[in-house]
Amino acid sequence: MPMSRKEVSLRVLGEETPAAQFAAVSRLRILVVDDHGIVRDGLTALLEREPDLRVVGHAATGAEAVDAAGRLRPDVVIMDLVLPDFNGIDATTRIVREVPGTRIIALSARHTSQLVYRAMRAGARGYVVKAAAGTELVTAVKAVAAGRTFVSDGLLVEDAGALASDYVPKTPYERLSSRERQVLRRIVDGATSSAIAQHLSLSTKTVDTYRGRLMLKLGLANRTALIRFVLENELIAP
Repeated sequence: MPMSRKEVSLRVLGEETPAAQFAAVSRLRILVVDDHGIVRDGLTALLEREPDLRVVGHAATGAEAVDAAGRLRPDVVIMDLVLPDFNGIDATTRIVREVPGTRIIALSARHTSQLVYRAMRAGARGYVVKAAAGTELVTAVKAVAAGRTFVSDGLLVEDAGALASDYVPKTPYERLSSRERQVLRRIVDGATSSAIAQHLSLSTKTVDTYRGRLMLKLGLANRTALIRFVLENELIAP
């Protein structure tokens, strides 16, 4: 039966896959994605202290991450969720689709259950918080490369059992339509209803309808709450 509202501590789930047994005897190839150079350098130094790990590339944006994953075919991608162009969750979705053999670990300063679920739904096999010890990230890399699921120490999720299955519940953001998401992005950018309407070729009244609908779906009352929601769920870079 699924577990409900349980704290997960360094949780590694599932059995090792046959392909992973081969990976264990060779150096795992890793792509590091973060928009801060000092973070990329630090992660690289941390990972390459391990004799069986090798960083083969870096990326600073979602687009660069997708391109690098396609060219380098790494075993594991360490994916920051806040990136300048499109976010790490969107990049994860594309990499999983275009480079299916690559395993992805989401790396985030946030640890809400909604964000964990969104990353896992996108195809990530691990989730590590930036406050974790470096050894935890190394453990996560080896776990996901071996075909298991890893979530960081102390993460609070509403259904831990779902993380090891094919079903992960949708978050309120994921229940928005694509058009509602477009309107959301432009509201957060500070655009007026008339500007949004012009950009999306809609009437102002239709934009206001979308605005009200997405506020209702997300349970938010105003633009300030909306911006806070977007930043907390790492939908765009601050």
